[in-house]
Amino acid sequence: MEISTDKYKVAPLDKGAEAVAIIKEAEESLKRMTGEKITLIAYEETEKEYK
Repeated sequence: MEISTDKYKVAPLDKGAEAVAIIKEAEESLKRMTGEKITLIAYEETEKEYK
């Protein structure tokens, strides 16, 4: 699957250890619920304006 947009970019979480831990916990919860490995990706909005 390829998702291409310039409205969002991958969020820089290199200094967000707590944020990464929350995402990992959510992935594990979803895995327990679905039985499937789930990967969550953090995005942030870009500076561009959209109408």
